[in-house]
Amino acid sequence: MPNVRYMNKIAFLGLGAMGAPMAQRLLAAGYPLTVWNRSASRAKELEAAGASVAATPAEAVRDADIVVTMLADPAAVLEVVSAMAPALRPGTTLIEASTIGPRAVEEVAGLLPEGVALVDSPVMGSVDRAASGELALLVGGDISEVKPVLEVFGTITPCGATGSGAALKVVMISAVVAGVTVVGEAMALADRLGLPEDLVTGAMANGPLAGVAGRAFAKGADYAIRLAAKDVALAIGEADLPVARAVHEQLIASPEAASEDLGQIVKYIRAGQHG
Repeated sequence: MPNVRYMNKIAFLGLGAMGAPMAQRLLAAGYPLTVWNRSASRAKELEAAGASVAATPAEAVRDADIVVTMLADPAAVLEVVSAMAPALRPGTTLIEASTIGPRAVEEVAGLLPEGVALVDSPVMGSVDRAASGELALLVGGDISEVKPVLEVFGTITPCGATGSGAALKVVMISAVVAGVTVVGEAMALADRLGLPEDLVTGAMANGPLAGVAGRAFAKGADYAIRLAAKDVALAIGEADLPVARAVHEQLIASPEAASEDLGQIVKYIRAGQHG
């Protein structure tokens, strides 16, 4: 339970696969919590656990000391921040936890009223780590007022000025997504060469590809391929990255897989080689 001096009123906006367990952790830690989600039905479990549910973003943040946004993409974040900005009080801190890249973070900063601080804190880790409080937080900006809240979610890596966390997240996630896609191609090659699957996955697990292979074959993760494609697109928008472009093409090549976890791209790449 956090120290009484840190029992800020928190508003959490965005209760998707990652947002819901993160908000649940704030409730479990004892913070007064108001939540908002575009689809109100997703707030029912949190409401039953003690959270207040707001009808609009502005209503959610009106009395908040700290606001957390965890939304799908830059467009969603900018829309929600625009809607809530007039209701933000001076002294409030916005923790922007979505993966939107540094350019969108700069746009968010421009929407905030004077006296409202911005901390960008995108996360590494999937739903299981969100639920257990083991996310890796890549944080840009001054965290002095919000550190106890961030620690509820996981381990903090200070990255520098506002926007630097968002920048590092684009770097990290593009590498992870590319790695998982390469594992898919390696498995397709192994299929073509007639190697047993257990032999190949075992060798990967015990070699230099262990971390990426572990993510590729992870169970219980929920990082949709469509979100991976969005994240790689953020990287492509920042630099000329031929490998990332090829990875993006692979991610969008099977529209029917858009809502499946990133690890399932291995299955689709292997199937394509057999087609």
